[in-house]
Amino acid sequence: MQCNPNGDPDQENKPRMDYDTDTNLVTDTRLKRYIRDYLKMTGIEIFVDMEDGRKVTPEQKLEAVIKRVLANDETIGELFAENAAMGDALAKIVEAEKTPDKIFKKLQDKANRSLSVYLLAQMVKQKFVDIRLFGSAFAVEGFTRAYTGPVQINWGYSLHKVQLMESSSIVTTMNDDSSTFGKDYRVHYSLLAFNGTINKFAAQSTGLTADDLNIFRNAIWQSVPAMPTRSKLNQYPKLYVEITYNEGFFNGHFGDLRNYVKAAPVEGVEVKQIRRFEDLAFDITALQKLLTENTGEGKAIESAYIKSATGIELSAK
Repeated sequence: MQCNPNGDPDQENKPRMDYDTDTNLVTDTRLKRYIRDYLKMTGIEIFVDMEDGRKVTPEQKLEAVIKRVLANDETIGELFAENAAMGDALAKIVEAEKTPDKIFKKLQDKANRSLSVYLLAQMVKQKFVDIRLFGSAFAVEGFTRAYTGPVQINWGYSLHKVQLMESSSIVTTMNDDSSTFGKDYRVHYSLLAFNGTINKFAAQSTGLTADDLNIFRNAIWQSVPAMPTRSKLNQYPKLYVEITYNEGFFNGHFGDLRNYVKAAPVEGVEVKQIRRFEDLAFDITALQKLLTENTGEGKAIESAYIKSATGIELSAK
């Protein structure tokens, strides 16, 4: 409400819009940034982050992280606890090369490819939940590998037509010794919906665990209201639905669950007058019918995890 869910830098930072349908848009990148920032705020280590207070590429970040690991005997012990032979191979290199820079260089040799791949895999598995969730691609010599994220999220869109607020204020953005001026664009109200999947096969590749999934569920619900800024204030979750399919059924069986949810202005309210959630008739009848008729043994849905705000009633069956 009266915020900018996701500014478009190519449009004076106006809220992203599909102007043909007056639909408000939010990228998956924006949502994942909320989640990563929340994880970091709560003390959970993430990979996609600044290094020494500056923005870096994934390759620069990976090199810095590996060198820190190689300088810490305790961390090395934890990473190689599952494979003594790999640990012994690294120990020989450490003994010969001494410094993290030289050790890292040695690990980039083709002859040590299996060791570098194992080290990277263990770092992902043990240290970086955001890679286990969303994946990442690395192009560092000796450590080149792409992890497909089990959690894939579509762009979000509003379930109703959204009106932009007329901007009458000017904001100043300071950047080093210079400043830029621009208008402060916002939307009156936008009920946004996202759709995503969790791929069990990709989860095996990144090492995603049940605990990681619980961390994700909590973060996607808590992160947006927990990370307010001037333009992002007044954003709150309303409903989270996650269905687990029975064997033989896959993510696309019911398609995008947003197709089972509707939102339209309540009687007496015009589109341009929508200012709050109560101005919308939020209809989840089709979604409830889907869950009720398709959950159970021999049916498509094994179970459903549901979290909802006060006043929204939805059950697994």
